[in-house]
Amino acid sequence: MPHAAPTTHPHLPAADEGLLSAVAAGEARLTPEQGLELLTNAPLHLLGRWADARCKTLHGEALRTYVIDRNINYTNVCTAKCTFCAFRRDAGDHDAYTLDHEHLLDKIAELEAIGGTQILMQGGMNPDLPLSWYLDLLHAIKTRFPRMHVHGFSPPEFIEFVHFFNPPGATLADQVRWVMVQLREAGLDSLPGGGGEIFSDPVRRKIGLGKCDAEAWLTTMYVAHELGMFTSATMMFGHIEGHADRIHHMRLVREWQDRALSREAGENGLGCYKAFISWPFQREHTPLGRVKDWGSLETDTGRFPGDVVANLEGDGERHAHPEFGRRIRMAGATEYLRTQAVSRLMLDNVYSIGSSWVTMGPHVGQLALFYGANDMGSVMMEENVVSSAGTTYCLDEAVLCRLIRDAGFLPAQRDNAYDILRIHDGPESPDRKVTDWSRHRAQRLHAESARDDKAAELVITAASRPADTVA
Repeated sequence: MPHAAPTTHPHLPAADEGLLSAVAAGEARLTPEQGLELLTNAPLHLLGRWADARCKTLHGEALRTYVIDRNINYTNVCTAKCTFCAFRRDAGDHDAYTLDHEHLLDKIAELEAIGGTQILMQGGMNPDLPLSWYLDLLHAIKTRFPRMHVHGFSPPEFIEFVHFFNPPGATLADQVRWVMVQLREAGLDSLPGGGGEIFSDPVRRKIGLGKCDAEAWLTTMYVAHELGMFTSATMMFGHIEGHADRIHHMRLVREWQDRALSREAGENGLGCYKAFISWPFQREHTPLGRVKDWGSLETDTGRFPGDVVANLEGDGERHAHPEFGRRIRMAGATEYLRTQAVSRLMLDNVYSIGSSWVTMGPHVGQLALFYGANDMGSVMMEENVVSSAGTTYCLDEAVLCRLIRDAGFLPAQRDNAYDILRIHDGPESPDRKVTDWSRHRAQRLHAESARDDKAAELVITAASRPADTVA
């Protein structure tokens, strides 16, 4: 049966109990205006109540999930110059790296040894790597690890593949499809939502220098959906954007998801966005992080510049405020929970909302399970991108299970399709086998560095600073 979007009721106040009850039941859809009103004005407890109700409609009251995977950043060489990024390097930098195939395969073997089912593989946009490098790598992975799911290559990488490889095709979608089909045939299974940042054009032009625009990002994901592949979508907020920019971002994800779900399933099934994950910007060691906070100067009066520029169409006039892009408004735990809750209510056609405990810390991540999140994401074995700009929280499987159980849910390991692999309800559950929790507090998180010929590794202690993964 073709997908039918729920009905909107634009005449109702955003906080109307009947409207929110219908949204939670999947019988009504918020307008962007209502979403913005909730984000900016609704009490936090109201957002949590109705986001949790929507989550329980979709996922029930018992299980909350996680996945065992590894985030492999195969290169930090990148043509983009995003101002929020502390990870990228130019090819000639002393700490630039590109992992060889054997080193990548060794990483996957370590993941398989702890019961991992998926690799999240993405990197900088490195013009020196030919298409054959990626094809040979995928073939090698599937030959050695045939059951390992490869969740790899974000839309900005695909757009640069088009630029680097000059594939045939009359349109961007045709060119992306040509590359994607080859990678899928070699072993690529699904696409992560990296590089989403904020879709609003004024914001994206300021912070994502050299990165694809929203239309190219969304087109790449739609091509993957046409090919029957699952993808995720992401949003990074808490920098120069206005509140309306966040709602515009969610609206575009929802609209393109409607398009994907309205198609007839192809020979490979019906591809779509399976999850949405949002997290606040991490400022340390980034050019954007050196921008002054709004309100730090006596002249900072009136509305935040991002709010002056932002609108629900994503095409605000960047000159509307002279300080736009020169001031940031960071997002703490409360703003994170508000934004996540609104995303659960706005994105009625996206199955999963992921908790961003990796940036927010384990206990805020646990609290997020009451603000619309049904999934705790990955057991963090490795992360390099956002950990370059912040601290690196790292939890093992036992701690992740305990956080879910202590929140009142049953922990369950899932796969990329959000199918349940095992439910931890017995004495052999990872958390219930622990007798000494002191051994599970400060894990060590692997991160790449410039390496010598023996591929020496830099290890960052997890207790030092948070990170994030791009699902």
